[in-house]
Amino acid sequence: MLTVTPKTPSPSPFLHEPLPKSQNPNPKPSNSHQIHCFNGSYHKPTYQTERGLQFETEDTFFRHESATGRDLGVLSAALYKQSKQQLRVLDVMCGCGIRSLRYLAEAKADFVMANDGNDAHRRVILGNLKSIERGSGDEKRWVVTHFDANRVLSECYLKREFFDLIDIDSFGSDSSFLRTVFNAVKRDGLLYLTSTDGYSSGGHRPNNSLASYGAYILPMPYSNEIGLRMLIGGAVREASAQGYHVSPLFSYYSYHGPVFRVMLRVHRKALPDNRHYGFISYCNHCGNSQAYSWEELGQMSCPCSNTIGSCSLVVSGPLWTGPLHDATHITKMLNLAEKWGWVGDGTGTDLEKLLSRMIDESDPRLPFGYIKLDEMASRAKMNSPSLKTMMSAVQKEGYVASRSHIASNAIKTNCPMVACIRIAKELQGCQKN
Repeated sequence: MLTVTPKTPSPSPFLHEPLPKSQNPNPKPSNSHQIHCFNGSYHKPTYQTERGLQFETEDTFFRHESATGRDLGVLSAALYKQSKQQLRVLDVMCGCGIRSLRYLAEAKADFVMANDGNDAHRRVILGNLKSIERGSGDEKRWVVTHFDANRVLSECYLKREFFDLIDIDSFGSDSSFLRTVFNAVKRDGLLYLTSTDGYSSGGHRPNNSLASYGAYILPMPYSNEIGLRMLIGGAVREASAQGYHVSPLFSYYSYHGPVFRVMLRVHRKALPDNRHYGFISYCNHCGNSQAYSWEELGQMSCPCSNTIGSCSLVVSGPLWTGPLHDATHITKMLNLAEKWGWVGDGTGTDLEKLLSRMIDESDPRLPFGYIKLDEMASRAKMNSPSLKTMMSAVQKEGYVASRSHIASNAIKTNCPMVACIRIAKELQGCQKN
C-alpha cells in the first residue's frame, strides 16, 4: 500500500529507453494506403483536427464521435491542475495519442506518459506529440512507451512513479487493470475508466459481467445506466480490497460504441458508512424499481406483490447505486468550458446540453434508473404525452424529475411507474375534454 507520495518524481529511465525489438506479438499488417519508397514503406497521412489541434491517425483506432469524452476528461484534468498546481498523466492505452496531446496542450499537464501496447503506432504518436516541446531530465514533458497495461502500471508502482490522472480507454469489458491501477494513482487522484461492453450491461452475458466486474447483470429497461453502475461498482470492489474508496465525479454514456466512461476520485481513508454498493431490482409486472442493501438479501419483494422472490422480480448486482455525478464538479466543468469558448454564443450546444443534464441528474432525490415514455405508454395502452408535458405534470404532483443524458425519450424521477401511468392517463383525459 502507498504511504509516501513523492511530490514531483522524475521519470524513471526503464520506461523511456528505446525499444530493442518489437513488443507486439501480433503486429498489424500494413494497410492498403501504404506508399513505398527506396528507404522503406510509409503510410499516407490521415489528418484529423480536434479543438484546433491537428494530428494523424493512420491505421490506429480512432473514433471522432469520442471527442466529447475527451472534452470531459480534459476539463476535469484542467480543474485538477488548477486545484493542485500539478498534473501528471498516464495515458495507458493512448492509440494515436490525441488524448495525451490534449492533456498537454489544453490541461497544461506537467508530464504525460503516452503508452500503447502496439509499438507499430510509435511513429504516429511521436509525430502527434512533437508540437509540444519534449524537454529533458526533470523538465521532460512527455514520453512514449509500448507495454502491456498491467505491466506499465505495476512498473510505475515499483519505481514509485505516481500519477494525478490515469486514463484507461480500454476496449470491451477488460477490467484486469483494476487490480493494478490503484497502486499507480496518487491519493485524491483521478481515474478515467472505460467499458464498451454493451452486451454485458444489457444482461446478455451475465457470467461475463460477473467475471469482469463482480456483478451478475440481467436484462433491465435502463441497461445503459446499468453499464455505468457496473463499471463504477467494479472499481468500488477493487478499491475496497486495497483500502481505498472511489466516488464518481461524472458518468458518461455514448451510443457510439457503445461507450461507458466514468471519472472517479480516489480516496485513501476509511470506507463511508453508506457505500452505495448493493443490488437493483426491476419488476416486469408493474415496472417498479428498488435498491437493496446486502443486509436485505433474501427479503426482496415488490409493492405490487407481497410474495418474496416473485418470479416477476429481476435482480442485478452488486452495483453502484449512488449518484452518477458530482454536481459541484460538473458545474465547474461547465464554467471552464464557457471560459474556453467551448459552449455559448451558438457554439458547443451539445456539450453545454450534456453538462446541464448531468447537473440536473445529480439531484440527490433522484433514484437510479429512468423511465422510458415508450414503456410507460405501452403499459398504459395509450399514446405517450410529450416528455416536456409529462415532466411538468410529475413535478406538479411534488415529484422530482429531470431528463436523462443517456436516453432522449426518458425521464429520471422518484415517481413510481404506477403513478406515472396514472398521471399520463389523466393528461390524456384532459386533452380529450
